[in-house]
Amino acid sequence: MDNKKSATQDIEKTLREIGDKIEELVKKGAEAGLEVKKEVEEKIQELKDNKTTLEKELKKGKAMVEREYRERSEDFKPKFEESKGLFLDGLKQIAKAIQTLLAKK
Repeated sequence: MDNKKSATQDIEKTLREIGDKIEELVKKGAEAGLEVKKEVEEKIQELKDNKTTLEKELKKGKAMVEREYRERSEDFKPKFEESKGLFLDGLKQIAKAIQTLLAKK
């Protein structure tokens, strides 16, 4: 799960960087001539649209991963509890065996 969190964090960082670049373009566009300004504004809008799409896809992906994790953890929980019980029973048996060996000496 840590790998998925770091990948998600990397994506979020990249989206923040894209947002910063868009803001930088907005500032440069304000300083540019009319023709260049129009072109820059179109590119800015395109980038904003793409960023919004990426953010939506990231949210969908996060929700899907979280749902999958919950479903899988619920599937494994009973098996884990059963294994835990068997493991503890095994430890008790080993402790009894050791006690028996020590009592014989």
